[in-house]
Amino acid sequence: MPPVDATDRIARTIAAEISASPTQVAAASALLDGGATVPFVARYRKEVTGGLDDTQLRTLSERLAYLRELEARRVSILESIKGQGKLTDELARAIAGAGTKATLEDIYLPFKPKRRTKAMIARENGLEPLLRAIQENRAAEPEALAAGYLAEAVPDVKSALDGARDILVEELSENAALLGRLREFMQAEAIISAKVVPGKEQVGAKFSDYFDQSEKWASIPAHRALAILRGAKEEVLTIEIAPEPETGAARAEGIVASALGRLGDQPGDRWLRKVAGWCWRVRLSNTMYIDLLTELRARAHAEAIRVFARNLKDLLLASPAGPRPTIGLDPGIRTGVKLAAVDGTGKLVETATLYPFPPRSDLRGAEAALAAAIVKHGIELIAIGNGTASRETERFVAEVLKRLPEGVKQPVKVIVSEAGASVYSASELAAKEFPGLDVSLRGAVSIARRLQDPLAELVKVPPESIGVGQYQHDVDQRQLARTLEAVVEDAVNAVGVDLNTASAPLLAHVAGLGPSLAQNIVAWRDENGAFPSRAALKKVGGLGPRAFEQCAGFLRIRDGKEPLDASSVHPEAYGVARRIVAACGRDIRQIMGDGAALKGIRAEAFVDEHFGLPTIRDILSELEKPGRDPRPSFVTASFAEGVEAIGDLRPGMALEGTVTNVAAFGAFVDIGVHQDGLVHISQLADRFVKDPNEVVKVGDVVKVRVTEVDVARKRIGLTMRKDGGASARDAQKERGPKAQPARGPKSAAPAGKEQPGALGAALLNALRKN
Repeated sequence: MPPVDATDRIARTIAAEISASPTQVAAASALLDGGATVPFVARYRKEVTGGLDDTQLRTLSERLAYLRELEARRVSILESIKGQGKLTDELARAIAGAGTKATLEDIYLPFKPKRRTKAMIARENGLEPLLRAIQENRAAEPEALAAGYLAEAVPDVKSALDGARDILVEELSENAALLGRLREFMQAEAIISAKVVPGKEQVGAKFSDYFDQSEKWASIPAHRALAILRGAKEEVLTIEIAPEPETGAARAEGIVASALGRLGDQPGDRWLRKVAGWCWRVRLSNTMYIDLLTELRARAHAEAIRVFARNLKDLLLASPAGPRPTIGLDPGIRTGVKLAAVDGTGKLVETATLYPFPPRSDLRGAEAALAAAIVKHGIELIAIGNGTASRETERFVAEVLKRLPEGVKQPVKVIVSEAGASVYSASELAAKEFPGLDVSLRGAVSIARRLQDPLAELVKVPPESIGVGQYQHDVDQRQLARTLEAVVEDAVNAVGVDLNTASAPLLAHVAGLGPSLAQNIVAWRDENGAFPSRAALKKVGGLGPRAFEQCAGFLRIRDGKEPLDASSVHPEAYGVARRIVAACGRDIRQIMGDGAALKGIRAEAFVDEHFGLPTIRDILSELEKPGRDPRPSFVTASFAEGVEAIGDLRPGMALEGTVTNVAAFGAFVDIGVHQDGLVHISQLADRFVKDPNEVVKVGDVVKVRVTEVDVARKRIGLTMRKDGGASARDAQKERGPKAQPARGPKSAAPAGKEQPGALGAALLNALRKN
């Protein structure tokens, strides 16, 4: 832990960033340090933290780690400089005031152990006094002064002046104040430029939008920065980050020269000014390039991860169809359509492979098998994977439904994203769950179950394989994994988990558990039957008091001995909940779900030394709607009949579709033609939209109109504007130069590997089918 003063500094810094007080930050930090999870603290420790929500707590947790690392580095640097006998009061104050790791390292640079440099050699050759003489006697000619420092190792005037220059350049390059000013100048004024490597025009055609691209470093959007960075990585593009060409370099040289004091027009002044320019061109411009490139990469990665996390959250919290018997169909032409029927609990009850298409063309056999499965299992929903042959399969299903026997309730057919299903099918988890089942049939099971409960099924797929991100293989993989795991954890705990039906992968994301305890819970359940109460969890091996405290409120037991076990009321608060019920004068089972019975209750009357007003209000809300699911009600998009391929589209067509991905530049929408269309940010609404998430999120069912169809390049332009879409010229004005996704790289990723989510609708197939 950092020293007390450092701890206070950290608390103040984070408090300002998350709009809280230092006391709140300190309280939340203590809980997290003690092993509490973010979902538990956000839900059940509101009084302690002053009501910090999960978003604030996640930011707090991330920043706490960074700032503690900063404090540790601060202490290490102080000790190092002190050990060299060079620590002054002024230097100590500068180190204490450094707010970032970069600033701290700038200060430490002159004291950092380094290999033998040209400046060291020049000092050994006795040339530092020459530099001081030039600085102090500006009226003298530097060449005349240099003549007095010749020696065996310094044979001529030029060598002497070069040595003095090397010393001064090193001093300037290690000047923390100068580096700070230059960095601020570059951050505000720098231009990032990309150019194609000569001869790479054809092989790098997917980066053609960036063959001659320039824009402000400070404002380049993350998706364009990532595209340029990838182009450079693949050696198709070269990148330059430099000041504005006309006057920027001169301004940068002026900033360097200013570190030498006021320079006039005497011989010494001219020499110093020349060295300052040389220092910028040869040393500091490269330093700034590396710094700004590193910062740009970090900024773009952070934005890409943020977009991925937001889309993943929307996908995980998509509306569940519920416990209804469902058939999952994984479409295929040559290999057949894989069928898996599951009951309302998701239990697999039947599998089959249908061959309605060439080359087998067993249409009658396929129709008979599907109809028989529908009747036998009372199927209410048919989930059709949205991959190859999905619309052909949907048409086949529609014909079967028309011919069902009279009296059989017709199931609802739904196109379902199959992103990640193949990854799950081939996983060790799927092999354990269905050891005797063919890999392709496991995918059909996953498709069926993800319609019933997207959250419960998608937690079995590595988040990065779900395919709702931008350039996800380019970003910091550890940070991506941490962020996505946090999103999954928050989603699972926001919904709550049925203790007696949940799979081990779902239980593993419950606060306080993890894979090992989740497996122990399932093993106990398999051996002893359903848990009769939350309290019975304490019998599970390895699940101690701390784990019980963290997880109990997020686990549900339906129709158990204790009615409150079906709610999100934590067991530690059962006493106050019963006091509230007693005040109503009725049985707890009658009270739960009856908002009218609770209307006369004053929350303030039940506050005591253990439970404050926020908790009491949460309990009242939960008694009114016990175990409520925060996810929206189930709705599906209806694809237009006869519009099954991109060639069927015509500008002006009004269609319905499902949002599959949201990026900084717009939203991709599945309209049932095997190629998602792009609603550019300028086409999302009849008003200015700064962030597409203001208008849409993943899973939304939206109405769109086709504005553009490019069959050759597999690109579809869509609009959600009431005017049917702005003109191309208006749209271009909103997009800005070279910013239009409709003309971006067809793919900036190796086929079958990346999921870029970048520029152009053609990316989506690769993005969603990794």
